[in-house]
Amino acid sequence: MNHNSYPFSISRQSVYSKNGMVATTHPLASSAGTEMLKKGGNAMDAAIATAAMLTVVEPTSNGIGGDAFMIAWMNGELHGMNASGRSPESLSMEKVKAAGHEALPVYGWLPVTVPGVPKAWGTLIDKFGNLSLKEVLEPAVMAARDGFVVTPTVAKFWQAAYKKFEVEVENFEEIKPWFDVFGNAQAGELKTLPEHSETLMEIGETGGESVYNGALADKIIKYAEETGGLLTKEDLQSFEVDFVDTMHLNYKGYDIHEIPPNGDGISALMALGMLKNDDFKTLDTDTYHYQIEAVKQAFSDMHQFVADEDYMNMPAEALIDADYLLKRREEIGECAVKRTHGEPPKGGTVYLAAADKEGNMVSYIQSNYMGFGSGIVVPGTGLALQNRGHNFSMDPDNPNFIGGGKRPLHTIIPGFITKDGKPVGPFGVMGGFMQPQGHLQVVMNLIDFDMNPQSALDAPRWQFKEHLTVDVEDRFNMDTARNLAARGHNITVNVEPNRFGRGQIIIRQENGTYVGGTESRTDGSISAY
Repeated sequence: MNHNSYPFSISRQSVYSKNGMVATTHPLASSAGTEMLKKGGNAMDAAIATAAMLTVVEPTSNGIGGDAFMIAWMNGELHGMNASGRSPESLSMEKVKAAGHEALPVYGWLPVTVPGVPKAWGTLIDKFGNLSLKEVLEPAVMAARDGFVVTPTVAKFWQAAYKKFEVEVENFEEIKPWFDVFGNAQAGELKTLPEHSETLMEIGETGGESVYNGALADKIIKYAEETGGLLTKEDLQSFEVDFVDTMHLNYKGYDIHEIPPNGDGISALMALGMLKNDDFKTLDTDTYHYQIEAVKQAFSDMHQFVADEDYMNMPAEALIDADYLLKRREEIGECAVKRTHGEPPKGGTVYLAAADKEGNMVSYIQSNYMGFGSGIVVPGTGLALQNRGHNFSMDPDNPNFIGGGKRPLHTIIPGFITKDGKPVGPFGVMGGFMQPQGHLQVVMNLIDFDMNPQSALDAPRWQFKEHLTVDVEDRFNMDTARNLAARGHNITVNVEPNRFGRGQIIIRQENGTYVGGTESRTDGSISAY
């Protein structure tokens, strides 16, 4: 990886740091993280402070009621964490259809799963942190209480959510409290979230347990019972954070790590595994064609086989078996091939990367999904609940079939790179089912095309949508786009930069210093220490 190459016109250069670094989508979140480093905290303290701040300043993409995943190099070892919640035990296809739906709706109580974020924060700080959770959450508590300025990107999505909920509240009365807590927001507006602040304090004082077996849990269940929710106290009390071994695949000398299913990071590994023996020299028509076709192959398998690992019909490792992926690669020809699966929904997620002077590095991601999630905000808490259950399948033959006590197929995926057993660094690209596609593109930019972190993020992106349709950014080379169209791809130019994900990268150099990149398509920010 050459940290000095700049093959594209970019808005900024990579950032370098000696003692630590936090990369995220909001300046207040990044500075909250480095504030912890300066107080004697480590990379995990910085990551959780950043994550908590993002629930305040970017509630359009994540919240306390969402899920989280993590890969971290801490104290000389790699650790993986799955903090995604399960569906209520009583959820069933019959109950969904009885409510008048053919599939799980986007809004209301039916797609709500148990929130994983609060227990993730508490567990990670207990296991790895130098500081207390109360100390780590303090910057977010103050921002929610005293106010923060709404940035243009956040305002855009906030206003879109307001318009959407104005329509949906007729169908889902349980989302009415959302308007009292969040309402509308304008760019430059000073916004306060007092109930959110109080909830963060409660989480800090109880290590997150209040959401599962305390005052906050009581409020969640009370509102569910009043408005037709399926969540029970037992559903909340049974939730546990799982520490897991990562799935990894060697790509041209580097090990690329993802969290195992129920996350869909396995699809990024599958696509990379199909291409690892190809010799790509530049981002030309051939490269893009094979990238797109490999992703389509991987997505076809993912939607067929990947689910909560307890319900999969095969071991997840079978999908990244070298011989199997070689056969899949042989199926890719010179022209685009139509494969059948539904159009992936748009996402709403925040990804962050953090590093400290001891060499600890964290790749962390959390989300309410599809913006504000289900639209349900528990009265008196400011706690917005996610809608991850929307990803369940209604096909009884699919391992991701709707059911009680199951984790749905999940889109949020942190990434991490190691080489010869040593950490290289965290990376991630958020944005629904764009995420594994973003992982593929960023990894290849770093490894195949020797880009520095900022260039790897700034390079024009594409996104496979469905069948033969592929969106490309308006910065994409139009001659290449026409060449791809000639090969059978249905190319559309999308001028919305946020449709192509938002990423962060931190790389540890051989001398122990850091170089990082942040997303130029949004309010990306790196705070260096």
